[in-house]
Amino acid sequence: MEGAEEELERRSRFLSSLIQKKKAIEQQEQHEGLNIRVRAADMPVALQHRAFRCARDTLDSMPKKLDSKRLALALKKEFDTSYGPAWHCIVGTSFGSYVTHSLGGFLYFSIDKVYILLFKTAVEPMSH
Repeated sequence: MEGAEEELERRSRFLSSLIQKKKAIEQQEQHEGLNIRVRAADMPVALQHRAFRCARDTLDSMPKKLDSKRLALALKKEFDTSYGPAWHCIVGTSFGSYVTHSLGGFLYFSIDKVYILLFKTAVEPMSH
């Protein structure tokens, strides 16, 4: 009986891995339509898609030259308005960063040749 249980467990793991791979491929295909590549994320997928759409729409509305401040402000406003305050956004073609973020509030991605870091920090009361 142990052999049958082990075989069922092996098949279950195999099917789970196939499902995960299929979801990853579908998600990548959606991102390719917007020319997006996720570099690192700790953010629910729905929020990621909102960030992608906001970034793509803002970039498409710009004249030929990138206005990184305008893109950063658009993403920050979108997320502050929709998900509460304390969102931060860094946009550029080359930058370094090291940030602390709230759980579930981190997204680093590229769109075209622009890199975007969007993250939320915990709002702590000021001490006097």
